[in-house]
Amino acid sequence: MRPHSLTLTGRFVQLQPMGSAVLPELHRAIAHPEVFAGGYGGGPAALRRDEAGFIRWADGYFQWASLPYVVRLLGGPNDGDVVGTTTLGDIDEENESAELGWTAYDPRVWGTVVNADSKLLVLGTAFDNGFGRVKIQADAANERSRAAILGIGATFEGIRRRDRPRADGTWRDSAVYSILADEWPAVRTGLQARLDAFEGKFITYRSVRPPGPSGTILGSGPRDGVRGGVRGGVRGDGSGSGTDREHNAGADASQ
Repeated sequence: MRPHSLTLTGRFVQLQPMGSAVLPELHRAIAHPEVFAGGYGGGPAALRRDEAGFIRWADGYFQWASLPYVVRLLGGPNDGDVVGTTTLGDIDEENESAELGWTAYDPRVWGTVVNADSKLLVLGTAFDNGFGRVKIQADAANERSRAAILGIGATFEGIRRRDRPRADGTWRDSAVYSILADEWPAVRTGLQARLDAFEGKFITYRSVRPPGPSGTILGSGPRDGVRGGVRGGVRGDGSGSGTDREHNAGADASQ
């Protein structure tokens, strides 16, 4: 039942098994106040803006023995960029359950189909390998993440009060959601429909960070060899076509 740690390729993103070598790229993507503001990784007090501090934090935060992934873009001018991370963790083969979490994205791709494509890949891996239930949870105060989780078709189960400590010493309540195996076909159809609406386009960044010296948005830069040749654009700023603003509302900081 336990899935193998393999690269998962979707239409707009590729999920690669995460190792320590990619952490500098992940630091550039998610080590931003707006990502941690909603409770991700222990909340704002857990954010380490410097690369070395971020790597130390990541070593203790991610479930390395489970199935952590980095999310890379496919196609377009930013082909190959790391734009986030997600994990299939807390794998319980006896009870056919797992958790989809530890998820965060570069704010420049919030409001695009990155979240939908990533969720389709990881949920498909879980249910194709015989899992009966996948849990997703978020800080109960993080309305952005909770909207994103509901948007993919998960069912709200309730609030776990005083569930875990934040980095600042306060305690968070966790909003718990799940998707069951017999619900997966409908959820899958909904996610695929959202991707179908943007077929033939690629993800482009929305300008939410200060420009660099050359006037370009700061980031890790495109890499060759993932996939290219896709025309069009999926913008994340709400302008034109190619946005998924209603359903993919932000970081989905689900751990």
